[in-house]
Amino acid sequence: MAQVKALIFDVFGTLVDWRTGVAAEAGRMFGAKGLAIDPYDFADQWRAQYQPAMSRVREGGRGYVPLDILHRENLDIVLENNAISARFDETERDLLTHAWEKLPAWPEVPPALAALKERFIIAPCSNGSIALMLRLARFADLPWDAIVGADIA
Repeated sequence: MAQVKALIFDVFGTLVDWRTGVAAEAGRMFGAKGLAIDPYDFADQWRAQYQPAMSRVREGGRGYVPLDILHRENLDIVLENNAISARFDETERDLLTHAWEKLPAWPEVPPALAALKERFIIAPCSNGSIALMLRLARFADLPWDAIVGADIA
């Protein structure tokens, strides 16, 4: 029987708390603009756009699109749906899109990964790009040996 040498992990939701991270960034921006919008509800709305956007890719209606671009396009939709699109310029939209690079790891994840890394090669397997996974790893202290991202699939 083959011996396990490497472990790969899903990232968003499994290892990192996307909802809290996105809500924190959105909340900061909303507060600075005096917007009374629940940042957690906004984060949920933004994430809810993911599956419909990916369906178009999976069904062949659209070619491969990096996750960073989908996040930005989905942000534009959610800003419009909340009637606050005009309150955010391109730079602010780009900054808010970078919230997906600043997601906190669940508290037990970094030490658990460090322990697993002593015996196995560890890597994320994500539809996020290698660059996105690298920035997220640096922020959330995820000690990857390698990164398997969508841009090499």
